[in-house]
Amino acid sequence: MKATLPHSLQEDLQTKFPDFLLKKMNDFYANRMGKEWNGKHILRGKIPNENSIDLTSNDYLKFSNDPQVLHSQLTAFGEIHQNPLMSASFIHGNNPHTQLENRLADFFGAESAILCQSGYAANLGLMQALVEDSGVPVYIDMMTHMSVWNGIRLGNGKAISFMHNDMSHLARRINEYGAGIIVVDSVYSSNGSLAPLYELAEIARANNCTLIVDESHSFGTHGRHGKGLIHESGITDLVLFRTASLAKAFGSRAGIILCPDGFRDFFNITSKPQIFSSALMPFDIIGLRAISDLIQSETGDERRSRLHQYSFQLKKLLLEKGIDVTESESQIISLKVNSESKMMFLKEYLENKGIYGAPFCTPATAKKKPLLRFSLHSELPQDMLEYIAVNCQKAFSALTLQ
Repeated sequence: MKATLPHSLQEDLQTKFPDFLLKKMNDFYANRMGKEWNGKHILRGKIPNENSIDLTSNDYLKFSNDPQVLHSQLTAFGEIHQNPLMSASFIHGNNPHTQLENRLADFFGAESAILCQSGYAANLGLMQALVEDSGVPVYIDMMTHMSVWNGIRLGNGKAISFMHNDMSHLARRINEYGAGIIVVDSVYSSNGSLAPLYELAEIARANNCTLIVDESHSFGTHGRHGKGLIHESGITDLVLFRTASLAKAFGSRAGIILCPDGFRDFFNITSKPQIFSSALMPFDIIGLRAISDLIQSETGDERRSRLHQYSFQLKKLLLEKGIDVTESESQIISLKVNSESKMMFLKEYLENKGIYGAPFCTPATAKKKPLLRFSLHSELPQDMLEYIAVNCQKAFSALTLQ
């Protein structure tokens, strides 16, 4: 007998899905969406317009639509060599793809770089290539990005989690299971906290562990000319691999792995996501090349400075109004509640005031730890910071009256 779906899913669709899927869809529509989300979809709502305060994007420096970037893409289309549509594993020699890899490696102070389809694909493929058939334990901060966890699973690896930023817990784990791989984010995407990189590097060195750091939310935004927190900390020699999504400050569709010489050829014949995905398109390569120039420029330095200033100011204003954002140490500031229905209320209240944040819920967060994430950017009008803080305070006050 077919599962009963709520009225929101038309009856004729029930004949199109197998029973096992109907049961899962029924649970989603009837329970999660119908009850927890009050009949609405948590990721849907009002659409921001040009007058809105849109804090949903990871385009931290607002370079993705910069006229210089768009102009370079338009003018270069007729000039750049068209790579064949194939896996990046086949690409070699002197061509735009490998030229950009070498250029980014030089910029970030790495021996080599590998471009991937996305940050997700970079982490997924790297972890699979490292742990498959190795038996090596992987020590992973419980808040590290899901792509890393899934990469460990793809390689049938052994993930050993430790409490967020708890170095004593990490040390106990290593003492129990032995030398292995340590994986963290430099800036955590849900709450904006920073990893204790010096301590991590010392623990890795002292215990003969390999350290991997995802710099998705610090490349472009942190360090001299946007080279990231590892470079700024002076510990590039102690971090074997740095990964990142280049869809944040770099405003492009790509991921990157910074690695030692000699690893790229191994990765390109070992990483399943790399082998079975097409390489970046010329359009993406041109855009990345232009944005990397802007990130290193004086304009990039000015925007980074503003971004950090605005982040500090908004955090201070929110704390003064009794809103706990103490975990944030970066441009990511999140409002925390203990249920998805409460998070929906905050989201809708603020959208009605023209303020847009990104809703995070399971599987992006723990079940009872949803949040509304603000991703600040350098071009945010400074006089809007007080407006944001005041309305966040009003939203929480209204929530308590429900």
